[in-house]
Amino acid sequence: MTLTADRSVRPHGTRAAEAPVAGNPGLLEVRGASEDLGTAPRPIVPEPVFGATDRARGLIVGVILALAAAATRLWNLSHPTDHGTPVFDEKHYVPQGWQVLTGANWIEDNPAYGLVVHPPVSKWLLAAGEAMFGYGPVGWRIMPAIAGIAIVVMIYRVTRRLTRSTLIGAIAGVFAICDGVLFVQSRMGMIDILQTVFIVATFTALIADRDQVRARIDRVYREGRIHDSVYGPRYGFRWYRFTAGVMLGLTCGTKWSGMYYVIAFGLLAVAFDVATRKAYHVRRPWKGTLVRDVLPSGMSLAVLPVLIYLACFVPWFNSETAVYRYQVGNTIGTGGPFAWVPGAWRSLWYYESGILEFHAGLTNAAGNHHPWESKPWTWPMSLRPMLYAIENGPDHCGAGECVRAQMLIGSPAMWWLAVPMLLWALWRLIARRDWAHGAVLVGYLAGILPWFTSIDRQMYFFYATVLAPFLVMGLALCCGDLLRSAAARVRTRNEPGAPAVVRTERRTLGLLVVSFYVALVVANFVWLWPILTASPISPEQWHNQIWLPSWS
Repeated sequence: MTLTADRSVRPHGTRAAEAPVAGNPGLLEVRGASEDLGTAPRPIVPEPVFGATDRARGLIVGVILALAAAATRLWNLSHPTDHGTPVFDEKHYVPQGWQVLTGANWIEDNPAYGLVVHPPVSKWLLAAGEAMFGYGPVGWRIMPAIAGIAIVVMIYRVTRRLTRSTLIGAIAGVFAICDGVLFVQSRMGMIDILQTVFIVATFTALIADRDQVRARIDRVYREGRIHDSVYGPRYGFRWYRFTAGVMLGLTCGTKWSGMYYVIAFGLLAVAFDVATRKAYHVRRPWKGTLVRDVLPSGMSLAVLPVLIYLACFVPWFNSETAVYRYQVGNTIGTGGPFAWVPGAWRSLWYYESGILEFHAGLTNAAGNHHPWESKPWTWPMSLRPMLYAIENGPDHCGAGECVRAQMLIGSPAMWWLAVPMLLWALWRLIARRDWAHGAVLVGYLAGILPWFTSIDRQMYFFYATVLAPFLVMGLALCCGDLLRSAAARVRTRNEPGAPAVVRTERRTLGLLVVSFYVALVVANFVWLWPILTASPISPEQWHNQIWLPSWS
């Protein structure tokens, strides 16, 4: 069947119609008006749909998901504490945030902390929360909670854009709300969730940029100007890509591991640009990308993050007491081959090299061990979670023996399917050239592969926080594939005499499987709730929560 598109296509000044390509409804074959006279059809171009079209419903669903995320992240945010003090690694970052707030320099300047080994962006955010609510649990955790809510909303929005489906976006949003890692980290005064929100924002901006650029080149194609240059059109300033660069800078300004996303997302952006020019039949797409896109993209996604990272240290440059601010003339000599470099920059280099040395020295071979340490091959399935806080005894429950424990643990209903999800995404990318699965795969691998280069290093499961958004997006895409596959089988089934009920059953079966899985994820989250929030439970219930020996 040939479907006439809403818009006429005039690539060469003639009226044309569009028809879906058999087997791939996302592509349209542009057919000229003289097709009946034997003229070859126009080249295949993408369907001019850039995001889900049900905007009103999409907004309503987004608001509902945001409210649900806020309710879970903000509920009893002041619990647990260690007798009113921070728990686990909050003990490092919470005091640093307070000192940033009260030290008048907006930078840590107390060497006694000993672990001033991360850039200052996260400490600024913690300080902002403490400025609003004081030096207490809510003040420590309000900004991570806001970041956690924002992550849920962005996961919903970007998955909706990836799939052009509000339903699949909503499934991703539910998964994000119910994931134990995103939930617990959103309620802790630590820095990993703050880096994660910038990573997800970068990814969201890149996907939005892809749609915006495709809309621009689609307009050029339909106006018949696609071959005005063998390199294709210029796109103009790309605000979404600029935004992605800003977010990458803040990612690196939170933790150094952000540099891996600069590389991964930079390559992903180039792949998007080449694919776009190919899709619209630019004569020289690779060279067009090199000539038109690489330089401005490099400025946004490589140079801009470096500048923002350095800008994060402006308070350090301005401080008289910042850590290692005046090392030239003290531990650094005034002469040597780099004497021409200003002393402040040499001191910063000393500071940064000291941080690198600190991280490089956190190895098992050097005697650094922790009872809850884990290696990256255990992260995809959350095989070695972390215990953040625990209180035992009748005095903590009023009467009777009880346990209050908070664990960072990935919801098994999702994390135990991580490897099949990754394999499915890889197959979709290679066999079907599914760009959405490929983009999510890039985000996931950027968060885990670098850690395999230094296996001897001391590592913890909370490093896997950055994996969680891409895990839930990937699982939502798999649900979407299942629903689309069931619908496609219904449309293509054409056996003579086949009863109509068979078609309905296939569609219903796909919907039931996805619905059951979403319900399973929600039920798993409800089951884990006591050990995600340190709610009081009996020793027997605590034992039932520990499913694997490696969890204890």
